[in-house]
Amino acid sequence: MTMTPRATQRLRSGPRLGHMGPGAPAEKPTDFRGTLKKLVAYLRPYQAKIVLAILLAIGGTAFSIVGPKILGNATTVLFDGLIAQLSGNGSIDFTQIGHLLLTALGLYLLSSALGYAQGWMMTDVAMEVAYDLRKALMDKVHRMPFRYFDGTTHGEVLSRLTNDVDTVNRTLNQSLGQIITSAVTVLGILGMMLSISWQMTLIALLIVPLSFGTMVGIMRASQKFFNRQQEYLGHVNGHVEEMFGAHLIVKAFNGETRSIRQFDAYNDTLYDASWKAQFFSGTMRPLMRWIGNLGYVAVVILGGWLTVRQLITVGDIQAFIQYMRSFTQPISQLAGSSNILQQTIAAAERVFDFLAEEEEAPDPAQPLTLDDVRGHVVFRDVYFGYLPGKPVIKGFRAEILPGQKVAIVGPTGAGKTTIVKLLMRFYDVDQGAILLDGHDLREFRRADLRRLFGMVLQDTWLFNGTVRENIRYGRLDATDEEVEAAARAAHAHHFIQALPGGYDFVINEEVTNISQGQKQLLTIARAILADPRMLILDEATSSVDTHTELLIQAAMDKIMKGRTSFVIAHRLSTIRNADLILVMRDGNVVEQGTHESLLAQGGFYAQLYNSQFASRVAEARQALAAT
Repeated sequence: MTMTPRATQRLRSGPRLGHMGPGAPAEKPTDFRGTLKKLVAYLRPYQAKIVLAILLAIGGTAFSIVGPKILGNATTVLFDGLIAQLSGNGSIDFTQIGHLLLTALGLYLLSSALGYAQGWMMTDVAMEVAYDLRKALMDKVHRMPFRYFDGTTHGEVLSRLTNDVDTVNRTLNQSLGQIITSAVTVLGILGMMLSISWQMTLIALLIVPLSFGTMVGIMRASQKFFNRQQEYLGHVNGHVEEMFGAHLIVKAFNGETRSIRQFDAYNDTLYDASWKAQFFSGTMRPLMRWIGNLGYVAVVILGGWLTVRQLITVGDIQAFIQYMRSFTQPISQLAGSSNILQQTIAAAERVFDFLAEEEEAPDPAQPLTLDDVRGHVVFRDVYFGYLPGKPVIKGFRAEILPGQKVAIVGPTGAGKTTIVKLLMRFYDVDQGAILLDGHDLREFRRADLRRLFGMVLQDTWLFNGTVRENIRYGRLDATDEEVEAAARAAHAHHFIQALPGGYDFVINEEVTNISQGQKQLLTIARAILADPRMLILDEATSSVDTHTELLIQAAMDKIMKGRTSFVIAHRLSTIRNADLILVMRDGNVVEQGTHESLLAQGGFYAQLYNSQFASRVAEARQALAAT
């Protein structure tokens, strides 16, 4: 795809979408102090290393600060010796000058060594903090309710785990050490300048409030743009991740233009925010340099006047000028670091906002454990909605006896999959209760409860790894023989052997090197290997051919014996032998019974079954007519 100039992209993209265009209100300034306090809290466990780094910075800076004073003494010795030689009263003491220069060289070398040690120490702290943040974020992901991920793109979450943490890490690694060194340098140089001349030091100090006033003003003006920049970086990453993940769908439905338009809307806003943020922060360094030059000129004029009056030596004024330059440099560095610091605060705020998100209800303090789970499940007046005030399940009632095979059927949107999510406690009911062997599901730890179930979903999930590893995910301590037995039971062994490497065949990251039906067979094998007390099958055979479906059905019937099983099916012919069929409509059970009894009633189930039967007859007639 040919890239066009940015102006052309804006014209092509048309008006920006939703509330996220440039016409939207600007983001409020970041809670700078609050976020900084939280970031400092993460640094607290490493305060010993930070204190050591500060001491190293003080030592290294002190040695480097003394250097100009010694060089100034050398200049004074040289100047006095030259005057004495010209007047015939003496000569230049090169020995003393040599000693002074060697001393200065040694101090500078020692300063460099301490600076290296301080940098190494701060790098270690930065990596530790980044590790802690990533671990906290990953732990948080596992404690977040499913409700959060329903309304947040994967790319947005990934952006906080990667981009934002990397920004914090980069600042701690590169800028924090520089900030410490610059602060120590300013204080140390200030002391040396006072030891030379308080008058010139006063001139130098006059630029400090002007410098910091300029710096604070620019930071306030640019902070909202840094915050917006980090936000839209997340939007761009989220959109790109979604489009690549659904690349085939985008191509199939000619969605490229809409995708590009949406990307341009996000990208233009990111461009505008980044440009303004960098422009404001970029003006800081030249402004600080200009202010520093004003002070430098004033100090040179005053120093010349003091030298003429013999209040200070030539070497002192030379040393003071060096200190003056060194004094403005760390202030400029602090100003330059403020650019990165603002990005860091914006990124850290997004990280801490995520960490502050509401978590799912905690497990009970004294969770219930059952030694022998029978599988008696009761739904007692269950109400649930994904959004407040919009219930999906309305007064659901049902009783499933131990070992029963229960089919849940109904039209799309009736709430079939929602019932399964409630059963697994992916969500908690709003009203009512779900009982397992007479105990409310909320009395169990989620991990203990989910360990009782084996799930095979219509949306298969496999990871980048071998076939053997993907099946073994159902029970990590399973032997190779048990893995192979589960694959045979799921009728997956034959196709696995045909793969290059067999069970050691590596499924790629996109899971595109095996077919959809083969994916489903592997997930069924995984569930069989887990050997759970209860089974949940959500359209488990929807992606396999008819012959394989019959084989899998026979295998599933075998492993479902003695286990409470929940089967969600759209093809009603596959659940004729169910012990109980729950017919759902608009979030409630409208009919229940066996296949034969429901057909005899001639109600909603009979309508669904007959409509499917009629469609299959019509397809068969069309096939005969075509031949």
